[in-house]
Amino acid sequence: MTDGPRQRSSTAGSAKDGAAVKESGGGVALKKEIGLVSACGIIVGNIIGSGIFVSPKGVMENASSVGVALIVWIITGIITAIGALCYAELGVTIPKSGGDYSYVKDIFGGLAGFLRLWIAVLVIYPTNQAVIALTFSNYVLQPLFPTCFPPENGLRLLAAVCLLLLTWVNCSSVRWATRVQDMFTAGKLLALALIIIMGVVQVCKGEYYWLEPANAFEPFQDYDVGLIALAFLQGSFAYGGWNFLNYVTEELVDPYVNLPRAIFISIPVVTFVYVFANIAYVTAMSPQELLASNAVAVTFGEKLLGVMAWIMPISVALSTFGGVNGSLFTSSRLFFAGAREGHLPSLLAMIHVTRCTPIPALLFTCLSTLLMLCTSDMYTLINYVGFINYLFYGVTVAGQIVLRIKQPDMHRPIKISLIWPVIYLLFWAFLLIFSLYSEPVVCGIGLAIMLTGVPVYFLGVYWDNKPQCFDVIVDKMTYVGQRFCMVVYPAESDSSSSGSGEEGEEMKEARAPLATFHISPAHQINKHMQTPTWVHTHTHANTHLYTSPHTSSFI
Repeated sequence: MTDGPRQRSSTAGSAKDGAAVKESGGGVALKKEIGLVSACGIIVGNIIGSGIFVSPKGVMENASSVGVALIVWIITGIITAIGALCYAELGVTIPKSGGDYSYVKDIFGGLAGFLRLWIAVLVIYPTNQAVIALTFSNYVLQPLFPTCFPPENGLRLLAAVCLLLLTWVNCSSVRWATRVQDMFTAGKLLALALIIIMGVVQVCKGEYYWLEPANAFEPFQDYDVGLIALAFLQGSFAYGGWNFLNYVTEELVDPYVNLPRAIFISIPVVTFVYVFANIAYVTAMSPQELLASNAVAVTFGEKLLGVMAWIMPISVALSTFGGVNGSLFTSSRLFFAGAREGHLPSLLAMIHVTRCTPIPALLFTCLSTLLMLCTSDMYTLINYVGFINYLFYGVTVAGQIVLRIKQPDMHRPIKISLIWPVIYLLFWAFLLIFSLYSEPVVCGIGLAIMLTGVPVYFLGVYWDNKPQCFDVIVDKMTYVGQRFCMVVYPAESDSSSSGSGEEGEEMKEARAPLATFHISPAHQINKHMQTPTWVHTHTHANTHLYTSPHTSSFI
């Protein structure tokens, strides 16, 4: 194994691999293939999962009336838009993939960023993806078992097939993954458009009893501030996924324009769809019928579509399939960003030499989700860490204010008024305080799960001088993984030029007739360097991989 310094490749690469090579330095890099339409598809597709089809009753149940429930949906959409506006500024000020993890790490330090990453890696993404995949398999298999529930093993097997198929798509091509996201996002929007149109037809027929003010605000249970706060919390979770585009900033075409533009388009679209879908539901069902249904859209379809009622379960299945794809796409980029910063094994920060996809990160998120499918406690885990996930939204937005104070002259392509993060933080604090008050045990367990990352951080990241045998084992595992997946680190465009001495010797070695992989020991650390640099050099039929010293490394 050799310790290769930073360098540029000697050649621009062969025509065959031209798509994988950056013109500025010849290195392999993530390709910018996400345009405005695909960016909107990522946001809309990740927000709109199965929730609006299956269970909007959570908001209705706690709001205590139809009118208050609709107000909750509207206000939550506005607050979500404000949070997304704050993230838009952060996304173009700190233009790195990884979303709130990258922002928290850069503003508050490595430990805070690692804890955000730890809870996401350990619980949030694997469990959410497993639940969405199980929902998909449940709606696919339900027609085959009309009088009973589908067998649990069958549900898990089909969910696993769904995950494996979409992981293969994401490993194969960024373009394929975004096209799948675009198609299934369009499909779920068409299904919701059908629901909204049927609601309009119902209103035209005079079926709007529960929309008249006198009836809309008639409570079916006593109003309670605590319950209304829970309704807002349920609504906020329904809008979850609004920040996912920030995880793939480096793959956006013209991110300074398309990141904020996609947010400004997508959040109002989702808010409109959520509000009017809920209006449509109450034109066909009373609040009591809605609360009694475990799949509101399916019940809605049975009442109004007749023999075409099968459209609704198919729509839920397609929606969740697209949701799994979007979650795999974005979560793998989060793990990729964490590995690049030295907070996860370095293999996860590598991309395929020709496809330019983060294959190790995708395989990692797929494997962790498959493991979650084998457990029976994932819903409990989601309850425990949902509070922590929301906690970090507020920490990230607070970081925006801190960054304004600490670095007021920092270049900000977008600069919003500080009144917006303040409004978001007030709403966030209201929900957080109420969550702590109403569910102290659940929140406490969530905090405990997060804090298990503290010793992991100090042992895995902060501890520099690990035993040599540990470093050797990790180096060999990284080497094997790199050869197996055919991956390298993305190259920096500003890599220093090749020179004399050891660097010159390695450039000579790059022209050797045998194709070899040179891997730098993963335990070597340079805390001043922010991004690892691997250079992919094409010399005729040979492929050589080099690395430079890394940031503080998890391994």
